Amino acid sequence: MTNGEAVLEGRCLCGDAGWTLAGDPGSITACNCTMCRRYGALWAYDYENERIRMTGPTATFARRGKADPALEIHFCPSCGCLLSWRGLRPEEDGRRRMAVNIRLAEPEAVADLPIDHFDGLDSFEDLPGDGRCVRDMWY
Repeated sequence: MTNGEAVLEGRCLCGDAGWTLAGDPGSITACNCTMCRRYGALWAYDYENERIRMTGPTATFARRGKADPALEIHFCPSCGCLLSWRGLRPEEDGRRRMAVNIRLAEPEAVADLPIDHFDGLDSFEDLPGDGRCVRDMWY
């Protein structure tokens, strides 16, 4: 607990790197963009060094072939697990948006979180809900 808030934790496979997310993670996003569908990630959002804190070493990847990529991907340099993404440009208020990969948390800690579907491939809009939660997306 931190300030009375629940804290979710995610760790990579080798345990060298991870993240914490304080407070209610809200609904989790499943996106179908070219990146998310390849990584198979489920995302919880906040801002760098606010409710999201990274631990351990990470390596980064920014999309090649894109003139002005918006995100960098953070992964463990030892085992390769995808930990998070981070916006490359601060928002107007100076905060930097981040998302952590909920698949790195213990299943029982996130199983009941609802899933929001996002069409990051074509329309860049939210898709209708279907009632699924993280537990339904594990397999």
